[in-house]
Amino acid sequence: MVSIARRIALELKVEERQVAAAVELLDAGSTVPFIARYRKEATGALDDTQLRNLEERLRYLRELEDRRKVILESVKSQDKLTPQLESEILAAESKAKLEDIYLPYKPKRRTRATIAREAGLAPLAADLLADPTRDPRTEAARYVDEAKGVKTPEEALEGARAILVEQFSEKSDLIGRLRENFWTRGRIVSKVRDGKAQEGAKYADYFDFAEPLTKLPSHRILALFRAEKEEILDLALEPESAADASLQGETAYEQAVAASAGIADRGRPADKWLTDCARWAWRTRIKISLAVDLRSRLWQNAEDQAVKVFAGNLRDLLLAAPAGPRATMGLDPGFRTGVKVAVVDATGKVVDTGVIYPHEPQRRWDDALLALARLCRIHKVELIAIGNGTASRETDKLAGELIAKMPEQKLTKIVVSEAGASVYSASAFAASELPELDVTLRGAVSIARRLQDPLAELVKIDPKSIGVGQYQHDLAEATLSRSLDAVVEDCVNGVGVDLNTASAPLLARVSGLGTNLAANVVAHRDANGPFRSRESLKKVPRLGAKAFEQCAGFLRIRGGDDPLDASGVHPEAYPLVRKILAATKSDIHALIGNAKVLRGLSPKNFVDDAFGAPTVTDVLRELEKPGRDPRPEFKTASFKEGVESLSDLRPGMILEGVVTNVAAFGAFVDIGVHQDGLVHISAMSRTFIKDPREVAKPGDVVNVKVLEVDVPRKRIALTMRLEDDADARPPRPESRGPAPRREKAQAPSGNAFAEAFARAARERPKGR
Repeated sequence: MVSIARRIALELKVEERQVAAAVELLDAGSTVPFIARYRKEATGALDDTQLRNLEERLRYLRELEDRRKVILESVKSQDKLTPQLESEILAAESKAKLEDIYLPYKPKRRTRATIAREAGLAPLAADLLADPTRDPRTEAARYVDEAKGVKTPEEALEGARAILVEQFSEKSDLIGRLRENFWTRGRIVSKVRDGKAQEGAKYADYFDFAEPLTKLPSHRILALFRAEKEEILDLALEPESAADASLQGETAYEQAVAASAGIADRGRPADKWLTDCARWAWRTRIKISLAVDLRSRLWQNAEDQAVKVFAGNLRDLLLAAPAGPRATMGLDPGFRTGVKVAVVDATGKVVDTGVIYPHEPQRRWDDALLALARLCRIHKVELIAIGNGTASRETDKLAGELIAKMPEQKLTKIVVSEAGASVYSASAFAASELPELDVTLRGAVSIARRLQDPLAELVKIDPKSIGVGQYQHDLAEATLSRSLDAVVEDCVNGVGVDLNTASAPLLARVSGLGTNLAANVVAHRDANGPFRSRESLKKVPRLGAKAFEQCAGFLRIRGGDDPLDASGVHPEAYPLVRKILAATKSDIHALIGNAKVLRGLSPKNFVDDAFGAPTVTDVLRELEKPGRDPRPEFKTASFKEGVESLSDLRPGMILEGVVTNVAAFGAFVDIGVHQDGLVHISAMSRTFIKDPREVAKPGDVVNVKVLEVDVPRKRIALTMRLEDDADARPPRPESRGPAPRREKAQAPSGNAFAEAFARAARERPKGR
């Protein structure tokens, strides 16, 4: 049996020693960000993506080993563990294969086969299978015994059949082959339930639908299963016939079951009965079992892809360009309840709040302008962050007029996603952070801060509430949470955290800290003032040597006692820096940022037993640009004046917008009309792309052309290929496979982009 380390090494295409070193570090409590950045010599420079894959695969394989031990013990306790069976169990490479092998030995509830064996019918089944020349009825008559509950030959044959059906359905090799054949040749079929057509209109494309299992994209699988859960659709998995076109329906599978048992119809007395047993095994046991397995496989594949999409979008959102430490006004739009206003200073501290009523029903436009102008002047506001919810466009217009009336302020307005702001407002942390503010005003604070630093603000919100996935509410809680937590951890540590300004939720995501230690760090900072050095972290209660090792390199202290504490150089590498200083006959202040000197140094000259070439290279790079932020430069989109609602849109318009979400089928873009438009994946590039994130990610500012507007259904079809004609349907790559049937109520077939839009818009992620 191949070791876990060896197996992972083969899968990741790396050396076994790299995997072994990473596993040892993980088992010792090191985090992925720490290993990826500060233990490159040990792992051969495995990156964070490889380490995350390694960590996930390690979890699966260890669970597989634990299950293997349980199964071996169970079979051994039954005195049925033969050397051959043990070899098969030890060789099983997946949980599915392991369970197939274990199935005949798995403790069962009383079945018809169990009852038949208790009635002494096992020899009848074995004799007929071994010698088909025997007459079934004649043989069965010998087993009639009313005392055992077998009253007639027919009942004896039914019992024997039950035994053979169970025997056939527990052949692991057969089940494995049929499962893969079903997967590669099978299809899913959906039908609308009687009387559910009107209620489930949004699933109309699936009312009479069939598609091969291997061609189903993740969002379609999730949509089908959700419709089934909502009792709109009935789903069935149907096997295709074998490659031999002469075989119809399920004959191929039935013949495979018969062949595995050596059954063939040669006109012998028992052949027909045995063939019927094989057919019965397929139709009543094996097919049903495989359908359950493949539904689970479909779901797992869809879930994996959906989690991947969510994680990728979350990463892009967290690593969006920060506006930086600039006084910012946050506007949380609303009509009846007014626009909530919060002003935060350059550090994110709340300095003023209020509510204005420029819109319906009060329409106090001028009063609102005066109030906002006063706040801008008093607090020297530079940025205006406007939430993208209800009344966003009207509030954006208000901000535009404010900017025009105050040119000397040089204000900039930006519409930002307010997804999750309400969740933050009502959270326990928001209550402790902003106890003096009403819940409604906390949302405006969050909107302002997320413009200054998206990462620092969004870590306060449960990642699942940020709304950048597809069908995230249908996904397994543990799987999604584990993936999203890993993304947040990687992003936070990749950027680095200011030790003296970071909130407890942000510090909690730093490698080695966690919720309790983060709270202790903040409490120590509040009681003793700002940290002057990383070394002083050791004075924080319960922050021991291991935690310090894990977190120190990711924490920044600007203006502290040691300039290195503001960089990504780990304290354990400070002796290396002193060695470099000695070689260059320089001091730290002159060396940091001196690209000319640093680029002239050869890493190999500083390699020793303590520091290898990867670490030396990283230290030199960090000294050149200490504490550099890997996030992109901040820039904004400008919505077109006069385009404020769907009715203002016309096919052919070219507009600037912001990508708000990316799903497997395309990207949603905010163009300032209260309704995001969809750029289908087939309209994102002239060349074939498999993943929309190859072209766009949340936060990107993009130019799009309007292809089609469906005002009644609030749907906007866009293209990023600006040369496309608004009245021409974009080509759909054939390799994407067949699309579901369009809704009859969809726009006429001559309309631009109708087919692509119908295929994808109905599958819009929940919550969008």
